[in-house]
Amino acid sequence: MTETTQPGVRPPLPPFTRETAIRKVRMAEDAWNTRDPERVSLAYTQDSRWRNRAEFPAGRAEIVAFLQRKWARELDYRLIKELWAFAENRIAVRFAYEWRDDAGNWFRSHGNENWEFDEHGLMRLRFASINDQPIRDADRKFHWPQGPRPADHPGLSDLGL
Repeated sequence: MTETTQPGVRPPLPPFTRETAIRKVRMAEDAWNTRDPERVSLAYTQDSRWRNRAEFPAGRAEIVAFLQRKWARELDYRLIKELWAFAENRIAVRFAYEWRDDAGNWFRSHGNENWEFDEHGLMRLRFASINDQPIRDADRKFHWPQGPRPADHPGLSDLGL
């Protein structure tokens, strides 16, 4: 069995190079853009700990519940992540995502995340700081169909975000 098919192993594995860190970030972005809490939770250790705004989910079950609440509230969610820094088993990213509430108000949420991975490439720590910016529909920049961002869609730096 190869590393990519072993249960509980999520390549690329630490220690990260610039190339593997960028790949890990894009894989996380693509997974979150599915808005599938169960699928997303598989990238985290069973006992993963988070800080996300003022919430502190711990373990996959709490992560799934958190993501279900998140995406029930943040409609038409589209996310872009960008590598900020990396070393050994840690990656720092900056991100922005656009979403609307059930009243049709649009927002762009900006933030940073610090990630720490175990030896199997599963994230064991995730610390997120996020700010929401109300935007007009005309100011939206993320217009791809629901799901992962197309390969040719600009990233955050290209969009001036």
